[in-house]
Amino acid sequence: MSVVIIGGNERMSRQYADVCAAHGYDAKVFPKETGPIEKKIGSPDLMILFTQTVSHKMVQGAVKAAKKNNVPIARVQSSSITALRNLLGTRTAVAS
Repeated sequence: MSVVIIGGNERMSRQYADVCAAHGYDAKVFPKETGPIEKKIGSPDLMILFTQTVSHKMVQGAVKAAKKNNVPIARVQSSSITALRNLLGTRTAVAS
């Protein structure tokens, strides 16, 4: 299973990936915009938007790509590791 994280703290990108791996997800982390995000996302099983730390333009591109590929979006205001763990914990419980 794969997950794409949009936004968050750039210095915590590795920690985000480690938390996702601990929950059984392969993660791509895009903390900031480095070109058109729509082409880089692919078709993951889940997209996580850290809404407090992401630009409106980046959200628009990510949502457009998610709708095109029929990817569920989880919006989380906080970009903390705890918020990510809580989200993935509830997703894992629901998916099981």
